Amino acid sequence: MSRPAAVVFDVGNVLYDWNPRFLYERLIEDDRALDAFLRDVATKEWHFQHDEGRPFAETSAELSAEHPEHAEMIALWGPRFSETIPGMIPGMADLVAEIDSAGVPLYAITNFSGEFWKPFRDREAAIFDRFRDVVVSGDERLVKPDPAIYHLALDRFGLQPGEAVFIDDREDNVAAANGVGMNGLVFTDAEALRADLVRLGVLSR
Repeated sequence: MSRPAAVVFDVGNVLYDWNPRFLYERLIEDDRALDAFLRDVATKEWHFQHDEGRPFAETSAELSAEHPEHAEMIALWGPRFSETIPGMIPGMADLVAEIDSAGVPLYAITNFSGEFWKPFRDREAAIFDRFRDVVVSGDERLVKPDPAIYHLALDRFGLQPGEAVFIDDREDNVAAANGVGMNGLVFTDAEALRADLVRLGVLSR
């Protein structure tokens, strides 16, 4: 296998730690009420609509109509979404800098709301300014693991599938990347990822 020419990251739970609990644990003091809100009301399944491109104004109105007693908390999801992403996964800032310093092009494919992405990307410009391009599912109305989003990204990045290492924390997303011919890696932590990139010839020891 030839040495891959570029690294394509997922964002949530690979580069950055994401969990709605980070926001709502500061707003809902009772642990049981917090668990119930995130389990039964503002669920990750509900949020996935934003990754698919639905506007928060629509989804929040629908959810608030179903759960009017939680309307105030639901309304905070959109404007305070960046607070669900408090910082980077340990070791990943250094690894991104190392890959960039080695002259290896950086890209990303992320399941992320287009409207939530813009303020988050602005906040994290020091990291994402190192990236040549990021494909955001909410803007494209395509989500991983649909093969179409990988094909779109490769075309936009100007890469052949075998030239790209793709890193994601979800096995189904990695399997889909492998299915289109990319070199998929399941993310566990920065140390293991660096070892994989050395094995693939992307980084030197």
